[in-house]
Amino acid sequence: MGNWIINHGLDSFILVVWMGINIFLFVRFYLLYDLGHQYFYTRQLLGSALAWARAPAAVLNFNCMLILLPVCRNLLSLLRGSFVCCGRTMRKQLDKNLTFHKLVAYMIALMTAVHTVAHLLNVEWYINSRHGRYGPLPGNLSMLEDEDEDEDDDDDDDDDHHHHHHTTFLNPIQSDSTTPTIFAFTTIAGLTGVVITLALILMITSSMEVIRRSYFEVFWYTHHLFIIFFAGLVFHGAGRIVRGQVLTNPPHNTTFCKDHPDKWGKISQCPIPQFAGGFPQTWMWVIGPMVIYICERLLRFIRYLQAVRYKKIVMHPSRVLELQLVKSGFKMDVGQYVFLNCPEISQLEWHPFTMTSAPEEEFFTLHIRQAGDWTEKLIKMVENLPEGSQGPKIGVDGPFGTASEDVFDYEVSMLVGAGIGVTPFASILKSIWYKFKDSNPKLRTRKIYFYWLCRETHAFEWFADLLQVLEKEMEERGLKDFLTYKLFLTGWDHTHAAHVMVHFDKDTDVITGLKQKTHYGRPNWDKEFEQVRQENPSSVVGTFLCGPAALAKVLEKKCVKYSDVDPRKTKFYFNKENF
Repeated sequence: MGNWIINHGLDSFILVVWMGINIFLFVRFYLLYDLGHQYFYTRQLLGSALAWARAPAAVLNFNCMLILLPVCRNLLSLLRGSFVCCGRTMRKQLDKNLTFHKLVAYMIALMTAVHTVAHLLNVEWYINSRHGRYGPLPGNLSMLEDEDEDEDDDDDDDDDHHHHHHTTFLNPIQSDSTTPTIFAFTTIAGLTGVVITLALILMITSSMEVIRRSYFEVFWYTHHLFIIFFAGLVFHGAGRIVRGQVLTNPPHNTTFCKDHPDKWGKISQCPIPQFAGGFPQTWMWVIGPMVIYICERLLRFIRYLQAVRYKKIVMHPSRVLELQLVKSGFKMDVGQYVFLNCPEISQLEWHPFTMTSAPEEEFFTLHIRQAGDWTEKLIKMVENLPEGSQGPKIGVDGPFGTASEDVFDYEVSMLVGAGIGVTPFASILKSIWYKFKDSNPKLRTRKIYFYWLCRETHAFEWFADLLQVLEKEMEERGLKDFLTYKLFLTGWDHTHAAHVMVHFDKDTDVITGLKQKTHYGRPNWDKEFEQVRQENPSSVVGTFLCGPAALAKVLEKKCVKYSDVDPRKTKFYFNKENF
């Protein structure tokens, strides 16, 4: 339980608060439109669909305000700086920014669906009321025309106690030939609604994992429809179509008059009821985040203008490009990422990459794997460079993300990297080694267990090289026990097997060239945890994973299972990184 609270307590609290606000807004506005007497006549025309359209609208305002904030990365960095007092859990929350962004998006999608369906019904009912299909009261209410249409009548003399805004009607459909389709494409609300919904559908479908991973460009460009989404949103309420009753002089006595629509305007208790649309409010909700986001984009442009120098360009086998870059005033922490822009490929696209260098180094390094069009073009461009020349112009925005500095706080760390998730550990392992060499007081680490799981090592030969360098340096200093690492090749085939059989007597591993041999298949975690527990009978062990969620569940269970109740014995704490 304790472990669960450490890892999930705050997430759950934040979710409950967010959900609570959503429910509160929904219920409050539902009741306002369902019971408020100023909407009594409006409900005669629309029934409960009125409340079902307005309650989601309130929730939409709130969530459209939130949706931009998790992607304002500089804002997050500012917050992270001011949370120094609040401990690490609070700062870690800021790394779940994209998870929250998606959650808010799902809520927007759901509420848009409800809101749209309710309004489609509303238009139907407005049309039916106008045609008198719901009896005399809705029919009469629908016939209350806009004031400026009275001008050809003769009863202009009673105009003095009316509002001169020409907005006294209740039913926005003022012609018998209107159909829902015409309404959707001729009114402000209808048109912007259609545009917003289309933008939303395209944005949500193009941001599915499959597309983001394989066609980042499609995701990137489609996602910029958010500009159209917000533009539409701000004007969506300008038509003031949902209308409530306003006070007249003398007041209109609804309780009596609702049963005598024929007497309206003829007796003093029943002057013709006057209606007005609500003041559009959405812009008030979203203006703040919009301004912040514009500032973010300006800051990105300023950073784009700052010069970046190439210190070294290395082309690794299997199409992995290593860039060592220098930028003045650039300070990074372990486990952070940057955005790269290469104007020669595309002026608009910025791509995120985790840094693989240690903060102790005077440059920062990125390892870029060929994973899509953009990376492919960059790699081709670099391959065609003449020997010794600077690479293409490049813009760097960042660094972003929380430092993974928790690793330094445990005497013993178990690091688990799966697949591409091994990238941040390059930075971590280097940094630990630098700190250990210089006996940095910040470093509590005395021992590291590193587990590297991958289907095939081809794309990560650079990582094996890095381990080799560390291995050599540690041996030279007689510290080879400091780092124990195990490689698990999970997707090996028979050709591998035969190859390994032949060369098994070699000192170094056939596949990676490392001293420690590669294991085949998946790790048996019970065996691994048992070994760590036996070798460190009284330590606090931090377990860090960068990899798939399924593996996180397994490790979390093992951490609980192998932690001893006795406070003097081994304890395991689980930390999952989101990269």
